Amino acid sequence: MWLIDELAEQRIAEAIEKGELDNLPGQGRPLKLDDDSLVPEHLRVAFRVLRNAGYLPPHLQTLRELEEAEDLLRCLPESDGAGRSRARRRLELLRLRLQHERGPGRQGPLWLQEPAYAERVMRQLDDGD
Repeated sequence: MWLIDELAEQRIAEAIEKGELDNLPGQGRPLKLDDDSLVPEHLRVAFRVLRNAGYLPPHLQTLRELEEAEDLLRCLPESDGAGRSRARRRLELLRLRLQHERGPGRQGPLWLQEPAYAERVMRQLDDGD
């Protein structure tokens, strides 16, 4: 066990003995954990830190912006022709950007698109067993 793990366990045990962890919100209910079973174990902490910091890969960020632009267009009144025109141009720009980020004719996760990448992922997963 690492030193940091031992220190953490010691601090948790002390807090339990003092009753500092009694009556916490959600006590007795199951934790809602992220499903990161497809992420290699050695990358899970890094991915969690990036996700908690609000980082998204470029194509997912573009997808988020695309959804926001579609919502904006739906909310604009029909009478706002100039606003709807700008929103449509923004949508088209985002669709083109997404197509460029994914590559021509590509959809879905990278590991399904690139055979060499899929092979490397499978090799990495096999090495972990």
